[in-house]
Amino acid sequence: MSRHYIGWRKTRLSEPTGNCIEVGVAADGTVGIRDTKQHRQGPVLELTSAEWADLLNAVRTLPQNASSSTSL
Repeated sequence: MSRHYIGWRKTRLSEPTGNCIEVGVAADGTVGIRDTKQHRQGPVLELTSAEWADLLNAVRTLPQNASSSTSL
């Protein structure tokens, strides 16, 4: 079953090249994450509110330059 997410938003620090994500929330508290380059047509990564909090905590505690030097 597909959830309906509302309040999609992206960071004000997103790159002008469009390399960013958007985050929305479903009625049950599930957090959806999507790639803005997919123009609302791509997949949505779904996280529980606890998983979202863990992700934010992990990103916020990265060493200052770690996020820009990490490649996937």
